[in-house]
Amino acid sequence: MALRARRSLQRLVGLQVRRIQIPSISQIPLYNLKEKDEVTPSPRSRSNASGVTRSSSNAESTSMAAPRLVKSILYGSQEGQKEEAELEQSYGKVLARGKYVHEIQFHKVKPDRTQEYCDLVGKTFPMLANDAENRVNLVGSWKTEVGDIDTFVHIWEYHGYAGYHRTLEAANSLPIFKEYQKKISELVVDRRRDLMQEFSFWNTAAPRTLGGLFELRSYRLHPGNLLEWETHWRKGLECRRQVMEPVGAWFTQLGALNTVHHLWQYTDLQHRKISRDRCWQLPGWSDTVHKTVPLIETMDARILVPLEFSPIR
Repeated sequence: MALRARRSLQRLVGLQVRRIQIPSISQIPLYNLKEKDEVTPSPRSRSNASGVTRSSSNAESTSMAAPRLVKSILYGSQEGQKEEAELEQSYGKVLARGKYVHEIQFHKVKPDRTQEYCDLVGKTFPMLANDAENRVNLVGSWKTEVGDIDTFVHIWEYHGYAGYHRTLEAANSLPIFKEYQKKISELVVDRRRDLMQEFSFWNTAAPRTLGGLFELRSYRLHPGNLLEWETHWRKGLECRRQVMEPVGAWFTQLGALNTVHHLWQYTDLQHRKISRDRCWQLPGWSDTVHKTVPLIETMDARILVPLEFSPIR
């Protein structure tokens, strides 16, 4: 009812009301619905069968109901707003493992200062990760070889948000971290930090040394499509695992929202080409691509090489 009324109002007054895409219940993986909070269907509007005409005596109530009607048309009913909020809260519960919070850092370094930068982070980052007082692991550190040149990528794994706050608080009291904060501003031209969670079906790889290079694929999705993305990639990952080595997959919670990162490891670029070509021969892969491409607003692919101290390399 609210959707039909909203469309009617758009046609009458020419408003461009943005529609929020909410996945249907059938798109939410059933394996989690039994364990997590259930999402209840929206209540249906009930028609009033008590009368068909209004007399002058109820004119006042009619005028008072008009603002509520317009508000309901534009913003949805109170019941609908409550349902939408519950569904948004359930995204993290359905999609993520929830045990860890991951951080991805992008550092754009001055071209003539890259060696100084590598020396600085090579001394500071392993110390932070190995400090027993901190609740953090360093997943990996890489330099971009194809993509944004002179850009370095670091992924950290915190023991929940409590671990994130505890680590930052402890690090800020360390002399070596204070020295890092002072020097880093002289070496970089741009920095960004996003907080993410890993998908429940795709655990982040443990430290390993396989050699080769990495590909970080970043997707900016149209708002409201994250659950559908997860549904299709749950199947797609099974195809990819047969021909290439997955490292991890995350979706942002803070920072560049509606962004998904996939990280893969290859022997070299020829191995990457062969692996991706073989995927098209596997049942189900073309269906994953066909159903996920419309969900994407923008996408980017970086080829990364690991730094010497990176736990995954």
